[in-house]
Amino acid sequence: MRMVDLIEKKRDGLELSTEEITFVVNGYTDGSIPDYQVSALTMAIYFKGMTEKERADLTMAMVESGDQIDLSKIEGIKVDKHSTGGVGDTTTLVLGPLVAAVGVPIAKMSGRGLGHTGGTIDKLEAVKGFHVEIENEEFIELVNKNKIAVIGQSGNLTPADKKLYALRDVTATVDSIPLIASSIMSKKIAAGADAIVLDVKTGAGAFMKTLDDSRELAKAMVRIGNNVGRRTMAVISDMSQPLGYAIGNALEVKEAIDTLKGEGPEDLTELCLTLGSHMVYLAEKASSLEEARHKLDTAIKDGTALEKLKVFLSSQGGDASIVDNPSKMPQAKYTFELEAKEDGYIAEIVADEVGTAAMILGAGRATKESTIDLAVGLVLRKKIGDQVKQGESLVTIYSNFENVDEVKEKLYENIKISSQKIDAPILIHGEITE
Repeated sequence: MRMVDLIEKKRDGLELSTEEITFVVNGYTDGSIPDYQVSALTMAIYFKGMTEKERADLTMAMVESGDQIDLSKIEGIKVDKHSTGGVGDTTTLVLGPLVAAVGVPIAKMSGRGLGHTGGTIDKLEAVKGFHVEIENEEFIELVNKNKIAVIGQSGNLTPADKKLYALRDVTATVDSIPLIASSIMSKKIAAGADAIVLDVKTGAGAFMKTLDDSRELAKAMVRIGNNVGRRTMAVISDMSQPLGYAIGNALEVKEAIDTLKGEGPEDLTELCLTLGSHMVYLAEKASSLEEARHKLDTAIKDGTALEKLKVFLSSQGGDASIVDNPSKMPQAKYTFELEAKEDGYIAEIVADEVGTAAMILGAGRATKESTIDLAVGLVLRKKIGDQVKQGESLVTIYSNFENVDEVKEKLYENIKISSQKIDAPILIHGEITE
């Protein structure tokens, strides 16, 4: 088999066989196929696309290029959730304990964040003592006992995807639906879940800016999952403004606690209940989405979801008393209010730029080497559609340095006020199940 023949075949819009795709992935992973030939192939895929069979074959070849997590010793149907990212996306911190509280096993593999705020692990490290460095046996034991545990990502999970993504990043082939979908799904499948719920974001703060592109990506990932034997569905949710109010690590943990108490932001609560209902249904812990949602509502109201959070934190060395006393988490030295300069209605909150403002404070990483300040960040006081009076606070800024002029300037530029009444954006744009 010659790589040049496969490049030519894909260039001409023909379907690559399972064996041909496996040859490419294995050859690129072991170094026998050079960058320049794989670059040519990814560019051909960018222009010619891939069939459903090719997407499934590419996904599984990347899964099989490295370690796969064996969760077979965990009782029940393991359901994973994946978000395509956003600003203020605190869903995992809420969903884990909430869904575990109704008996769904959550065996979560999470990473650190690069961007506006930390990843799930960074956020959880705002809880003193919490750690994810646990052996696989203990991880499985904790999930069987408590229905929830979080472990750090394996170093050798989908090495082919890591190499391929780095190449795509420097060859202008990142924005290819087949390659994006295969990349995301390879990691989820290698992590061992039986079923997968995808939260595909759309809007200014999302990777996919348009609803059409988000829907196409969601369909591609759902089809891959179902084609390789994982029950998969997707929710398309809005990211034209940050989700919830908090952007920042300890601040987001506090917001997750509030949400599990039933006192969280309306949009974050609704999205968690929607995603959670599908997770409970796929895990066969409810016979309908309505029954699943009722169980989740009950877990919030009777306190079992909050109790599950305490058990989860303490089981992995964390100080669970922060649930009742969030001020025990890292606290910023200074707070500043960003005051509205005029009366009107909030017309726009540019999510990714507001996220950048939080990163300037130290809430996120600009590079892999950056150090995160767990205490700092932003809390929105208004959302799109809300009325505002001159002098009212738009955002509370939590900082460990006194001069926040750059942050204020960035926020003023990206929070627009209109004299006309504005409707709040739709939160859920659709659900894709096949």
